[in-house]
Amino acid sequence: MAVKWTGGHSSPVLCLNASKEGLLASGAEGGDLTAWGEDGTPLGHMQFQGADDVTSVLFSPSCPTKLYASHGETISVLDVRSLKDSLDHFHVNEEEINCLSLNQTENLLASADDSGAIKILDVENKKVVRSLKRHSNICSSVAFRPQRPQSLVSCGLDMQVMLWSLQKARPLWITNLQEDETEEMEGPQSPGQLLNPALAHSISVASCGNIFSCGAEDGKVRIFRVMGVKCEQELGFKGHTLGVSQVCFLPESYLLLTGGNDGKIMLWDANSEVEKKQKSPTKRTHRKKPKRGTCTKQGGNTDASVTDEEEHGNILPKLNIEHGEKVNWLLGTKIKGHQNILVADQTSCISVYPLNEF
Repeated sequence: MAVKWTGGHSSPVLCLNASKEGLLASGAEGGDLTAWGEDGTPLGHMQFQGADDVTSVLFSPSCPTKLYASHGETISVLDVRSLKDSLDHFHVNEEEINCLSLNQTENLLASADDSGAIKILDVENKKVVRSLKRHSNICSSVAFRPQRPQSLVSCGLDMQVMLWSLQKARPLWITNLQEDETEEMEGPQSPGQLLNPALAHSISVASCGNIFSCGAEDGKVRIFRVMGVKCEQELGFKGHTLGVSQVCFLPESYLLLTGGNDGKIMLWDANSEVEKKQKSPTKRTHRKKPKRGTCTKQGGNTDASVTDEEEHGNILPKLNIEHGEKVNWLLGTKIKGHQNILVADQTSCISVYPLNEF
């Protein structure tokens, strides 16, 4: 049963983030930003001028009261203890920003926008050091790889997933999710696959830095492994009946949270599959083509049959929550020492689900 945090916003919540010290922040439509305590009490609130939606919020790991927030084409730097004014702001993107990511050394901030561009900002010198432009449509998500401060991954509504090194202006590796699906289809395409192209919405990198996940409009979750200057898809599975709007690895694990436009939240354990592939690298080059989850109408129930298990690629959800509202943002974080799922959706509330068994 979810606990609802209310009183922070009057419009739909779009993004969430948590600091190591237990502070939380959320952004909403209309330029609304709120800081929260661990008990769900709003600690501060501000309204950005211009009423652009707050699309991404990001705490500094080394300075837990420092917050980056994107609203429209602007990135503001804030102190959550006093949200009256911005400490600093940057206007480096030409169109609305969808996602922010800090690298592990905290000297670089990536911002992905509607033009498909990713701007890399040197935080200390306050200037753009790279402009990565290869997505041909909206770049929906970007993430630096942990332990690799010069490397990041991105995805977009052009159905492309890219691996970047900041030593180069071009991506090291690109895959088109729709083309890959078509090439690997053993039978005819299902109608659902044609109606729901693999527009990529969200990307998340595991703490190891070599495994990342991507959620797409075709309802499928894909897990990739970085192998030097290229990537290989390790897993592909489907539990959502509509597009996957959010993917989020829990810290220090291969437990993956997914949220969808179908109002479902799922928890997947990719650990055994990832480890199996890691121990048998020779098998990867001759692996079977993965089963296409789009060929089934199953709804991701945890009491799935053997057939469902095959279609998931031998992975079934450990948890299936009927949240009921389209998921805008997912966050797995510890609150008062216990792991929780925080959910932003089409309402003005934040939902909190306990994850005691994990």
